[in-house]
Amino acid sequence: MAAEQFCYSTKLFTLAESLGGVESLLEIPARMTHSGLTEEERIMAGVYPDLIRISVGIEDLEDLIWDIEQAFEKTKTVVLGESIKDEVEIDSGVGSEIG
Repeated sequence: MAAEQFCYSTKLFTLAESLGGVESLLEIPARMTHSGLTEEERIMAGVYPDLIRISVGIEDLEDLIWDIEQAFEKTKTVVLGESIKDEVEIDSGVGSEIG
């Protein structure tokens, strides 16, 4: 699941429900605060499986932005696979016959 990969890829954010602290937190509501609802109820409430709630704390803004960006990049690589780094041209077979 992309949401979990993203949350585990951050270095400054903590995966936790809000406890009223001053640190930056991430939450996956479908698996945490809204897990008691059925999938249909969550969807009707707009709580989709890959929804991430971000609570920003008092850390340096630039550090938090860096953390989110690097987590997106890592998630993209893991979820889509290493092949996204190199564009692979698929041979349709048309015109490639040996004559």
